Amino acid sequence: MARRHGGPATVRGMRVAVGSDHAGFLLKQAVNAFLAGRGHEVLDLGTDSVEPVDYPPICAAVARAVVGGRAEAGVVIGGSGQGEQIAANKVHGARAALCPDEFTARLARQHNDANVCALGARIVAEPLALAVLDVFLATSFEGGRHIRRLEEIRSIEAEECATAAGGAGAPPGGGGGA
Repeated sequence: MARRHGGPATVRGMRVAVGSDHAGFLLKQAVNAFLAGRGHEVLDLGTDSVEPVDYPPICAAVARAVVGGRAEAGVVIGGSGQGEQIAANKVHGARAALCPDEFTARLARQHNDANVCALGARIVAEPLALAVLDVFLATSFEGGRHIRRLEEIRSIEAEECATAAGGAGAPPGGGGGA
């Protein structure tokens, strides 16, 4: 049975980094109030209005705060949440999941140990977004068979970082050709 955001589901006392673009600003304000009301410390990394702004630097800042240990979890919010998730996932060690519902949020944490929740303000209404976030923060990683898969993901990430450092601009798989 789904737990709605009215119940005390989340663990208290987490530091949560939150960021949005202009499309997600109003939902970000609601998320910040919700988190503070649950006893969490909010690290608001922008934006601070509905004026147009590019989301990639904001989402990267949220992901870097999580990966760097300044926050235990992150939330990125935009119109659809999709670009925000992609931008956050460019940070080495980030595992951002687009969570349009509670089931997806639960599995993102249980199976993927997601550390950043991406929300789409034009896709998910505020009450559902808060319920999704509640589930995301309250759910623990299951471990077990999922550990091997996360290690495989980390290996791919390390391989990509090494490739980028050693051959910037080289096409994947070596080659090129002319």
